[in-house]
Amino acid sequence: MKKEDLRIVFMGTPEFAVESLKTLVENDYNVVGVITMPDKPSGRGYKLKPSPVKQYALGEGLNILQPEKLKDEEFLNELRKLNADIQIVVAFRMLPEVVWSMPRKGTFNLHSSLLPQYRGAAPINWAIINGEKETGVTTFFLSHEIDTGEIIFRETTEISDNDNAETLHDRLMAMGAKLVIKTVDAIIEDNITAIPQDQLFTNETTLKPAPKIFTETCRIDWDNSKEVLYNFIRGLSPYPAAWTELENSETNERLRLKIFAGEKVEDSADIEETGSKKSELFTPGSIFTDNKNYINVSVADGLLRITDLQLSGKKRMKTVDFLNGYKLNENDRLI
Repeated sequence: MKKEDLRIVFMGTPEFAVESLKTLVENDYNVVGVITMPDKPSGRGYKLKPSPVKQYALGEGLNILQPEKLKDEEFLNELRKLNADIQIVVAFRMLPEVVWSMPRKGTFNLHSSLLPQYRGAAPINWAIINGEKETGVTTFFLSHEIDTGEIIFRETTEISDNDNAETLHDRLMAMGAKLVIKTVDAIIEDNITAIPQDQLFTNETTLKPAPKIFTETCRIDWDNSKEVLYNFIRGLSPYPAAWTELENSETNERLRLKIFAGEKVEDSADIEETGSKKSELFTPGSIFTDNKNYINVSVADGLLRITDLQLSGKKRMKTVDFLNGYKLNENDRLI
């Protein structure tokens, strides 16, 4: 079979999925339909806004379906008419069996982790939060349970100490698009040896999940170590962003503060700043600042420096710019 003869239905919604769809289109694969989420109200005027995948598909003149419900009979009939040989899913939603079992060559998904690790909605965030040194992308055939199907291919990348969720997202997005092409080519050539996920771990293996992240998930617990907090902040940066509350010691007013980046303060710098390892004498969340250049926060094992932040209702800014317009009191703290 030639690639022009393979009828592909693509399913996806966010920017992460656009790169895979774009790569398929630009390499002349036969994308006969695109399934994406319905337009959603957005902005102050609550105007309907199409998904990034829909925006790209419109520009390419692709056939688009936007079902409210994936089991709706009208949608299923339209999907059948597309007569897909293969369906490709990238950052879409959980599919019912009636959908993923439809194509004769199956449905495969691109997942942004090295399955079976980090099954779930937020694998990029959790890999960084947990301090992993590597991650990757996986293609696998869909089955009944989420992210558990037989693995087709995996590609690995290192997670550097300077990566955050954004940089890793962009790298995996590009890697994933290439892996989608590799997977489609292998299907065309009938050269697939899919591996059950249970062959990749033993009873002693600890499988780490990647559940959906909620607002409360992102709250910073200053009782943790520098390393844990550094990873937590960058794993949620820039979105949805780790947050804390700044308590004014004079008024007891609390303001929400998003933290986008930080630095681990070495113990020697802690001692140099305070004359002793003074941070150990203070409650986690205590603030050390010159009100000009830096904000250091007492944590379980020393100090963490905040370098990039956003006060509720204000713009994101560097610490030096924040301190130029907001003066901290001696006993203000983060909670």
